[in-house]
Amino acid sequence: NRGMKRKRSGIDLGPGLFFADGKRKVDYILCYKYKKKSASKSRLSITSNGSVPITIPSRLEAEPELGEVGAAAGEPEESKLSEEEKALMRQEFEAGLLEAGLQIERDKERSKGIGFIRLHIPWPILSREAELQKIKVAVKKKCELRKRTGVAGMWDSVVAMLNSPFQPDVPDTDIHKDSQSRVYFKTLKHPFIRDKLHLYDIKSTATLFDNATRSRIVAEIISRSTCTNTCQTTGINSLLARGVYDSAYPLHDGSFTRRGGKEQRNDRQILHEEWANYGVMYKYQPVDLIRKYFGEQIGLYFAWLGVYTQLLIPPSVLGIIVFLYGIFTVDTNVPSQETCNDNLNITMCPLCDAVCDYWHLSTVCSLARASYLFDNGATVLFAIFMSLWAACFLEHWKRRQMCLKHTWDLTSLEDEEDELRPEYEEALQEKKAKIKAKSKKKVFHERFFLFIYCLALSHISFFHLVF
Repeated sequence: NRGMKRKRSGIDLGPGLFFADGKRKVDYILCYKYKKKSASKSRLSITSNGSVPITIPSRLEAEPELGEVGAAAGEPEESKLSEEEKALMRQEFEAGLLEAGLQIERDKERSKGIGFIRLHIPWPILSREAELQKIKVAVKKKCELRKRTGVAGMWDSVVAMLNSPFQPDVPDTDIHKDSQSRVYFKTLKHPFIRDKLHLYDIKSTATLFDNATRSRIVAEIISRSTCTNTCQTTGINSLLARGVYDSAYPLHDGSFTRRGGKEQRNDRQILHEEWANYGVMYKYQPVDLIRKYFGEQIGLYFAWLGVYTQLLIPPSVLGIIVFLYGIFTVDTNVPSQETCNDNLNITMCPLCDAVCDYWHLSTVCSLARASYLFDNGATVLFAIFMSLWAACFLEHWKRRQMCLKHTWDLTSLEDEEDELRPEYEEALQEKKAKIKAKSKKKVFHERFFLFIYCLALSHISFFHLVF
């Protein structure tokens, strides 16, 4: 039964994460809108394991919807493709996914609505892509962790005791404790190689790679699939820009609310309780779990955000001190006293030439006192401190970033160049097509006028010679 909850190693994965057979995981979802002329009477589930081709209904609406003509700039202009063209492009793209080794399950379409295509990557394709992408997997060999002794060990214990209230309650799956010897062991990891499966700590091929890794591998496959017959495009992003698909996304690991004990929490529930919660805002972020669940880019972003927020504590404390200094010394400030003294009766010139009158300086007393709170003698020291703080923050983040890159094995990766957005690429192609059409039209007009000019010139020359 697909509605039953599936559990992996005691962790609740939640309903709706499997195919109709209840065994194969849903690794990615493709969503699209459709509209047919004839409605289906029943809703059936069509599953393809790569050997049976997917059939696309032929009776599709060939005209675009009228409401899509005036699409806003920057949005996918669905009106430029008919429903039949979109169906043909989806058919070719899904055939390419089947050829790449993915397994597809889709629901039978009704007269109109939203269709969902569920993708699953089998073990042969998963292991091949994991080897190509050099994804690290835990090996059977363990490494013993030894604590420092002496003064250094005492210092480590004191620091750990002071930091324990601020550490998130996230289980460390890489460090294990031997119940008999009470020695901590760390799991070693090595890039995955299909020919050396006996070296890895594999309990089941279905649980060797987590859901986030499987989804990223599927996303890599669908990003390089091409459509050459119906359209000259590559990847799911281009199809999203053209409106062939509405969205493409992976699924979460079930519900974010926990129903069992802490040992039965999945990654999403741990992140909800130990990160996306106001009750734990004083704790450090589980950066490693964020990276595991959302990827390296999101992990590095929240790591930077955590470092920035943490290092803003000294400037905020110093800023409060400077503000309090202004409050306690505002009564002794000579310019403020002269501005607020009504007995001096200082009269100022009009602010304008025509209708403005003379005014007394004491009328801006509150403004002068308020400005002194933020602009006093201590503000100069605060400005000097902020200039030094900026340099220290940059150097500290560089060090933190290099530590994370080494821990996450990102040191060998080069910075990728920014790719063109599919929407911009589509708009650019349309602009090129318009320019090409105008150039052809211009060439046609030029040749037409040249023909008329030559014809007129020949007639004039003929009549000149005859008469």
